[in-house]
Amino acid sequence: MRLDAILPGVDASGAGTEILDLAFDDRRVRKGTLFFCVSGFTRDGHDFAQAAVTKGAVAVVVERPLGLSVPEVVVPSVRAAMGVAADAFYGQPSSEIDVVGVTGTNGKTTTAYLVRALLESSGRQCGLVGTVESIVAGHSEQAVRTTPEAIELHEMLAAMRSGGDDSAAIEVSSHALDLGRVAGVKFACSIFTNLTQDHLDFHRTMDAYWGSKRRLFTDLPCGTPIINIDDDHGRVLATDLEGAVTTGISSDADWSVADLQTDMLGSSFRLLSPDGDAHVTTKLPGEFNVRNMLGAAAAAASLGVSLDLVVEALGTAARVPGRFEPIDRGQPFAVLIDYAHTPDSLENVLEAAQGIAEGKVICVVGCGGDRDTTKRPLMGAVLAAHSDVGIITSDNPRSEDPESIVAEVSVGAGTGTRVVVDRREAIMLAVSEAKKGDVVLIAGKGHEQGQEVAGGIKLPFDDRTVAAEALEEAGWA
Repeated sequence: MRLDAILPGVDASGAGTEILDLAFDDRRVRKGTLFFCVSGFTRDGHDFAQAAVTKGAVAVVVERPLGLSVPEVVVPSVRAAMGVAADAFYGQPSSEIDVVGVTGTNGKTTTAYLVRALLESSGRQCGLVGTVESIVAGHSEQAVRTTPEAIELHEMLAAMRSGGDDSAAIEVSSHALDLGRVAGVKFACSIFTNLTQDHLDFHRTMDAYWGSKRRLFTDLPCGTPIINIDDDHGRVLATDLEGAVTTGISSDADWSVADLQTDMLGSSFRLLSPDGDAHVTTKLPGEFNVRNMLGAAAAAASLGVSLDLVVEALGTAARVPGRFEPIDRGQPFAVLIDYAHTPDSLENVLEAAQGIAEGKVICVVGCGGDRDTTKRPLMGAVLAAHSDVGIITSDNPRSEDPESIVAEVSVGAGTGTRVVVDRREAIMLAVSEAKKGDVVLIAGKGHEQGQEVAGGIKLPFDDRTVAAEALEEAGWA
């Protein structure tokens, strides 16, 4: 494809340059590549432009002239240009498949999985891009980050299209919106789940964080906006958007519920929708999951899925890995693994645990290193307020001292909680103390299969595996 077809407005001297590939990492450059000099947090792509040319790059996209031997396209933002260029290079795949974007602090993963389940219930083939995995034309790969970089994302959408997918559910993180990773994507529908404190190490303020989330609806072709108005920010957003479809349990929303009951086995409720009312029985427990279901149901309906099929698909939808996931070895108490790593998400899952516990709620949780430090005492406070036995432990300490992180969490928890820095020991202790009717909640890491420590090292660690080992050690096969 010619350079001027990928980036209109290119100087005439380089307009006809034939482009065979796109890259923002010089290690992935081959002959015929258009190289994007992305300014990152630790690397500036401009410093690697000459190396990219040496490896075969035939043109570069820059924010300042470099005087290289190949055409240079100077743009205000390389990141913004990368999404637009990738969309053109891969043949505008998001214009040919229905892309559903899901953003919010909590619930993105479950909602995206539910969207996929609902769309596939109607006979469609739906791809998935998210925190746990990416599914392209039925083939699953473990995810590296929630939302891939723009080149990778458009390439995946193109592969979905060529592989028979006619739709895709994509988790859209605030980082992705700030860094232009979804630039060029045309959404058929966009879902807002909620906004609570997270990622302030990156965004610095809640206002900036909120501004990032809004971009999906204000700066991009968002399609039909599906907004949870149980959330304060959602109520504001819904009033600002023309044609917004609202969801909520405690609100007068377009999609709502009545007669809600939830326990360890799942939830049942009467679904109230613009298409009529229907009774739903699902395997997903907790009010927070019901809110996720409402968003997914409204999105599926906006894409033509009938209410009958929505109800049927909700009834068979499986639990998402690491999201309120039970570990069952026949023990007379519940052991649940959840990704909850924000104060709000931890409160939600602990309230759900309280709702199903016949005895005590025992919770193991920590906070990640090199991330928002202000939420640490808040996590401790939630743990103390909503569990009978709270155990503070290490999460992904990264470059920080685990004991220092634990101490900051403990400030909010007060004196009623225990501290066991070693995560394996903490999980073993929680399971060993559980009695009939209790609920053990192991929170913070969910589906993750490693623990990140100093030096960028990721040690093998899976809460689900360790919990199963703890049950076996306690005598439950």
